[in-house]
Amino acid sequence: MKVIAVLPAYNEAAVISDVIARLNAFVDRVVVVDDGSSDSTGDLAKRAGAFVVRHLINRGQGAALETGTRLALDFGADVIIHFDADGQHDSKDIAAMIAPITERQMDVVLGSRFLGKAVSLPIGRRLILHLGILFTCFFSGLKLTDVHNGFRAFSRAAAMQISLTHDGMAHASEILDIIADKNLRYVEVPVTIHYTAYSLGRGQGSGNAVQIVWRLLINKFF
Repeated sequence: MKVIAVLPAYNEAAVISDVIARLNAFVDRVVVVDDGSSDSTGDLAKRAGAFVVRHLINRGQGAALETGTRLALDFGADVIIHFDADGQHDSKDIAAMIAPITERQMDVVLGSRFLGKAVSLPIGRRLILHLGILFTCFFSGLKLTDVHNGFRAFSRAAAMQISLTHDGMAHASEILDIIADKNLRYVEVPVTIHYTAYSLGRGQGSGNAVQIVWRLLINKFF
């Protein structure tokens, strides 16, 4: 079974080499989509062993994931992992993410930071994320504990049915809508999120969470 990790990356030169080095032990291939970075993200990713494709401009995380997922399918992936490039995800969780697809015939596996052990998360961001969970679950009809975690796994058949049209962060809700619309079998599994000064500075703070909820409202009603 071929497992390919897809990483959308924008100006992640500080951490991308280490992230790929940790991933290489758990997947068959790493695909990095350099989303118009102005630093050496792409070159460092290639040097670390990843296959790198570049967007000439910064198109957004959704667009990068769409590019990477299509490429992973072209490479013959049986399972596709979405994995953040900023180091907040733990590659040791990949086995648990893949297992429901290989053993229980699930279509999609969604990582949740709110299952299992308690999460050390700024209170403001925790409240806003839970608001986003309630909102998204209401509209999608899915029962989830975490709706904006970028750590996901897809069977090949599921990935072929998920075509992202939202270039930015709204892709996260779009994925859930597609899961609901196509009646894909899904499950959440607990994953570890490493909140570091770097990842918090890269958009994991409360201010970014407010923007996510606001975009959800705009995309649903306008």
